[in-house]
Amino acid sequence: MSFILYEKIDSIAKIRLNRPDKYNSFCREMAFAMQAALDDAAKDTHIRCILITGVGKAFCAGQDLAEAIEDNGIALSQIVTEHYNPIIEKMRALPKPVVCAVNGVAAGAGANIALAADIVVATASATFIQAFSKIGLIPDSGGTFFLPRLIGLQQASALMMLGDKVSASDAVQMGMIYKCFNDESFTDDCWNLALQLANMPTKGLALTKQLLNETYTNTLSQQLILEGQIQVEASQSEDYQEGVNAFLEKRKPVFKGC
Repeated sequence: MSFILYEKIDSIAKIRLNRPDKYNSFCREMAFAMQAALDDAAKDTHIRCILITGVGKAFCAGQDLAEAIEDNGIALSQIVTEHYNPIIEKMRALPKPVVCAVNGVAAGAGANIALAADIVVATASATFIQAFSKIGLIPDSGGTFFLPRLIGLQQASALMMLGDKVSASDAVQMGMIYKCFNDESFTDDCWNLALQLANMPTKGLALTKQLLNETYTNTLSQQLILEGQIQVEASQSEDYQEGVNAFLEKRKPVFKGC
């Protein structure tokens, strides 16, 4: 059984977490398969958007604790540094938009993997929970980095310390995720979002993502200088020329992502 289902459909790479009997909780084999899928999507020039979701009722329940506590098992330090950190870094480094479609509960590392995506959407019945405090651990997988930046220090502190469950609608309201869709239309709505991104000037989207990554460490002056440099690079792309020509010719642009 493959713990990661990886499909390339037109210009979209669809990655599905596939341990439904374990609520898609991660084991070592699954983590490495996820990393391999992200690497493949990054280097494939035909892929212009990545869609990550789960199989079954859950998105991801985080780490499979049975693996972490078994005798002579994998140390937590290995799980964090070899499993989750590379996944987060690969998602943020991907020069293409990454959409995370949360189809059910996203708990622990599962919640924080979702929040590392460029755009996070969820089905209306989905929930998010920083479950680490329930067992005496701290949030990993970039949770302490992304969550306070998304919703503020007070909200992030409370959710991480109390382990409250957050509904999809509340996650939208507090700025944790972009949007939630009705359960009935969720699959189609997520696919249409990914398709929209794949048909956009994805070279420009990749450069936008690069700037957003840099803004976490740059000063305003540094960011302004970088924006100027990246804008020049964007203006040299084929998509820019196509966008300008389509505007002048009053037609719909056809972007190629280059």
